[in-house]
Amino acid sequence: MAKKLVIKVTAGSDAPERCSQAFTVAAVAVASGVEVSLWLTGESSWFALPGRAAEFELPHAAPLPDLIESILAAGRITLCTQCAARREITEKDVIEGVRIAGAQVFVQEALADETQALVY
Repeated sequence: MAKKLVIKVTAGSDAPERCSQAFTVAAVAVASGVEVSLWLTGESSWFALPGRAAEFELPHAAPLPDLIESILAAGRITLCTQCAARREITEKDVIEGVRIAGAQVFVQEALADETQALVY
């Protein structure tokens, strides 16, 4: 089994099931002791902002704020630099613990030894 899991989520409220799956897999992996790096890109970028995850609803799915909290407790959440810029989101706007980084960092993480990358 990979020791690290890098997950890129491109979906937000526009594709709620795919979005929820990404956050759920990340939270379960963290709870299982796997090192997790979750990347917010595209429409999921909005969930880097305080309060935005609370607006997300999907029947029979864990609440997104709870999943984010569990991921941040032992993993990392990164907002894509370009996605943030397109939405005029800055470091001072995001939830505490969320970093903003670009494609170079994503590629570095995804290609590291003993790493599995998933894209939702």
